[in-house]
Amino acid sequence: MSHEGCPYDNTPMERFYNPLKNELVYRNHLFTKSALDEGLNRYVFVCYNHIRPPSYYGEQ
Repeated sequence: MSHEGCPYDNTPMERFYNPLKNELVYRNHLFTKSALDEGLNRYVFVCYNHIRPPSYYGEQ
């Protein structure tokens, strides 16, 4: 992510954080650090990359 005032550099991270918050954080109660770590790993490596690949990979 870039410095303030340059919105073009933040777009890829915002495209990642929006579904992360909606699909993982708001739907689950992650009270401990280990639960958060396990949930993030499962979301990123299983759900985000394999089950629902981003549209820029050519799959929609």
